[in-house]
Amino acid sequence: MNAPLDVSFFARAAKPLTSYRKYWAARFGTAPFLPMSRAEMDKLGWDSCDIVLVTGDAYVDHPSFGMAVIGRMLEAQGFRVGIIAQPDWTSAEAFKALGKPNLFWGVTSGNMDSMINRYTADRKIRSDDAYTPGDVGGKRPDRAAIVYSQRCREAFPDTPIVLGGIEGSLRRIAHYDYWSDKVRRSIVVDSKCDLLLYGNAERAIVEIAHRLAAREPVQQITDVRGTAFVRRETPEGWFEIDSTSVDTPGHVEAHINPYLMISDQAREQGATCAREEEAKEVAEGENQKVQTLKFVPNAANSSASIAGRPAPTDKPVGASLLAINTGASLLRGKGTHKVPPRDKSVIRLPSYEQVKSDAVLYAHANRVLHLETNPGNARCLVQAHGEGTTARDVWITPPPIPLTTAEMDLVFDLPYARSPHPRYADENGSHDHATKIPAWEMIRFSVNIMRGCFGGCTFCSITEHEGRIIQSRSEESIIREVEDIRDKVKGFTGVISDLGGPTANMYRLGCRSP
Repeated sequence: MNAPLDVSFFARAAKPLTSYRKYWAARFGTAPFLPMSRAEMDKLGWDSCDIVLVTGDAYVDHPSFGMAVIGRMLEAQGFRVGIIAQPDWTSAEAFKALGKPNLFWGVTSGNMDSMINRYTADRKIRSDDAYTPGDVGGKRPDRAAIVYSQRCREAFPDTPIVLGGIEGSLRRIAHYDYWSDKVRRSIVVDSKCDLLLYGNAERAIVEIAHRLAAREPVQQITDVRGTAFVRRETPEGWFEIDSTSVDTPGHVEAHINPYLMISDQAREQGATCAREEEAKEVAEGENQKVQTLKFVPNAANSSASIAGRPAPTDKPVGASLLAINTGASLLRGKGTHKVPPRDKSVIRLPSYEQVKSDAVLYAHANRVLHLETNPGNARCLVQAHGEGTTARDVWITPPPIPLTTAEMDLVFDLPYARSPHPRYADENGSHDHATKIPAWEMIRFSVNIMRGCFGGCTFCSITEHEGRIIQSRSEESIIREVEDIRDKVKGFTGVISDLGGPTANMYRLGCRSP
């Protein structure tokens, strides 16, 4: 292990990705590209797909594209995986191109949130799309994850839908939607998916695929980490914890006018500026004798209260006397309090109906979500949506256990073609001209060396999606990928553009005592 932190430090050990028995379809071998048509399936000798992945991006068989990673990982487990990339969402016909999946649909809007991909910050439609051949815009719908899920349900109603990707991860609870300027429900409710996988989902998708292959009903798969789903009620044996015991909701402070001087701001609030008072006192005291400063006991501290306020003393007391709640401290020390087990505890967040109209509760719910992102001690979360007969809970399990270095190497050593699908090539078989995919061009000679970021910046999605724990590849795996680029990628001149990741300068960093 090349980092101090390993999954063995966590309370719940994760099942290694290599420990599953391969599905029977592994006998078909590895596909040069995951099929996108029935003709390609016929060439591989497939009569059907076990899993069909639907994505809003063009299919590039490269480890920087999420659906390629998930598809190749499932293929390595023995499943037959097909891809439907950027389908026509106006009807369900395009979603029937590969036939009915034997196990489930895998749905994502792509590497980016579909609304950010389609609109500028001024809510104007973009004319380009870096994840589309020819940089052409308009190849995916608004809120693509929801639309694709609905079309999959329309095409084959009884096939489970597993939703994932950045769009699903960041919308797993009630969330503010900038584009409509309102708080929307969890995407689990709006998309009507059976399961949502948030974060890097290799562990979860592999476990779910094998359990569905074993004919376990999708409704019973409720114990996989890194998932969200709908429940009608809390099962027996679970302890509900009110979120206000984890974090106390605060208050909304008025915005300060940046164009006012400090003294003007103080006057607006009915106070005076300390600097002005000090200057005035100095000016008035220049012609007066120096007087001895006396400390006068605060009248508020003249008597002790039941709450534990200290009794008055004969000693001078300053105006900023610290009141210690001794009574409460003594009460906390009496007896013992049995804490419910964390793996059977669920934190009840304010409901959707509450957070959509209360900014304080909305901020509180999101803070609790961020507090419960440590895979080592996070608890389940639940948020109610609807009232009366339509009431249901969105249940969110703790984040997935991070991959070990060996598992990271496994993911990046899968047999990627490192090229866009041949469907996107021009008449000369090239991807460098009219059909060029800008996003692929950017990472063509790039190597991803790690995942995660412990920065926790408020403007960034990495912490909420990938988590704070750094997952690093081994140097041997990185060198193998460089050699793979040398052997497979056309136009390679011997220069690697970057060794990157979300935060490449955090490579191999980790806590000694998580």
